[in-house]
Amino acid sequence: MTETAPRELVCDRIGKTFRSQKRDILALEDVSFRVRPSEFLAIVGPSGCGKSTLLKIIAGLIAPSSGKLIFPEPETTRREDARPAPRSAMVFQEHGLFPWMTVLDNVTFGMEMRGIGKPEREERAHAFLGQFGIDAFAHNFPHELSVGMRQRCALARAFLTDPQILLMDEPFSALDAQSKLVLQVELLRIWKDHRKTVIYITHDIDEAVLLADRVLVMSGRPGHIRQEISVPLDRPRDLRDREQPRVREITWHIWQAIESDVRKSLQLPA
Repeated sequence: MTETAPRELVCDRIGKTFRSQKRDILALEDVSFRVRPSEFLAIVGPSGCGKSTLLKIIAGLIAPSSGKLIFPEPETTRREDARPAPRSAMVFQEHGLFPWMTVLDNVTFGMEMRGIGKPEREERAHAFLGQFGIDAFAHNFPHELSVGMRQRCALARAFLTDPQILLMDEPFSALDAQSKLVLQVELLRIWKDHRKTVIYITHDIDEAVLLADRVLVMSGRPGHIRQEISVPLDRPRDLRDREQPRVREITWHIWQAIESDVRKSLQLPA
């Protein structure tokens, strides 16, 4: 009997040990969870708990020391002359744009690698850049843009690459408070239209609760999943909801789950 391919991303007992001549560091231990199709999943935890390491394992940038990943069956390519969509695309804390390419060339790069013709990829890119309010800068280079605009370009590139899973590693942490709020709103708006599966790493508990359908709370190193918390808030989300009693309750619950590990990472008394 043939086993049916999963529709979910499955992380099954993932472990990661970094080895060196001086000592081995166990970064992740027995990390298991599933991510449903089109789900917005946030992961929070203290510094050094292995959140970014986990994301890099899912992205295929590093290999796990133990456990396995099971990816959903890829969707059928919508064009016969285009390569299949990638399993994942990653948005880092820094934008990661190629400095020698224009904004347009940067955001169409993934589509070009998939073999999509120039007229089609540029048409799609201009539409997406317009949604992000930066189409007027399509022919500028990254150094000519503000930090927030560069990060909008990185988001546009990730969505246009059309991955199965969008991986985001604290993408707004370098922004000022106003720019961060604007991009949170824009991210939710674009995600509502495209419904990509998202795994979102953040230190900001408020951000996790306001963006995600579900929050995974990681322990201190070696990182493992300490709690799984559903966020029963209606969509579309209004970021003014952060003052609602239910939001404050969930945020406080998450903080209580990680407070002792945060204090330990800062070498403070419990």
